[in-house]
Amino acid sequence: MKNELKVIVILLFIISFAVSAQEKHALYTGDIPNSKANSVQETFASGMYRGVTVPELEAYIPDKDIATGAAVVICPGGGYSVVVYQGEGITTAKAFAEKGIAAFVLKYRLPDDNTMPDKKLGPLQDAQQAIKLVRENAAKWGVNPNKIGIIGFSAGGHLASTAATHFSKSLIENNSNTSLRPDFQILVYPVISMQNNLTHADSRKQLLGTNPDQDVIDLFSNELQVDENTPPAYITHAADDKLVDVDNSISYFEELRKHGIPVEMHIYPKGGHGFIFGMKDWMDPLFRWMKRSEIISN
Repeated sequence: MKNELKVIVILLFIISFAVSAQEKHALYTGDIPNSKANSVQETFASGMYRGVTVPELEAYIPDKDIATGAAVVICPGGGYSVVVYQGEGITTAKAFAEKGIAAFVLKYRLPDDNTMPDKKLGPLQDAQQAIKLVRENAAKWGVNPNKIGIIGFSAGGHLASTAATHFSKSLIENNSNTSLRPDFQILVYPVISMQNNLTHADSRKQLLGTNPDQDVIDLFSNELQVDENTPPAYITHAADDKLVDVDNSISYFEELRKHGIPVEMHIYPKGGHGFIFGMKDWMDPLFRWMKRSEIISN
């Protein structure tokens, strides 16, 4: 019996190591765009980052024996005030890697007038750079460059949907003209809209400021930015979400559907905001969607 237990422990260790190998990469090799000298100090406590000014990408690469070739860039939430890095980032990355999907957790810059000339652009620049970095290093990481998606939670869902609807204009250096379009988008209890009657007020204030002009509100209301080139989407939300109204997801679903974009949505009757922390099987329908959409095959 003791020998059997030893074998099981060893096998579990090998499997865990195979799907959880991690590497941290600076998002930019040169100057960080849209940044200025500042005294803001980055901190990490209770699984969350605050004051992020130097963005990074943390890679979880599955073992070659289980790799599917698909990849996701993960944008944790936090109201554009913090980055919920551990709970929505690392935990999700490990779950993807266990399914053979390369996962890259994005520690993106938090919008701050003290650190950026234009704070509303910083997070999107980092998301674009993350997609560019993964696509340009696809061969190195065993990734199919045509199966690179983005997933976001809450305000990170706003960032992910912004990357999925604003990819035609590069906000970063991109002399190689690498495609910045995610091949698919996954949105989990996302903030989508910046409109007064729908937005999460704190997220809008952090990103756009106290009194943004209507044209800026419209530009970052991603339900208004959907077109025929928007990537396919999987959306999930809880109907009883008191923090981010489920109508964010419903309005985005409707616009995707009207534009002929493949979209699947799962709305749970209960769960509230952040339901992934209490719902262990929330990713099961997501993985089934990825199979049906031929993003993964096993």
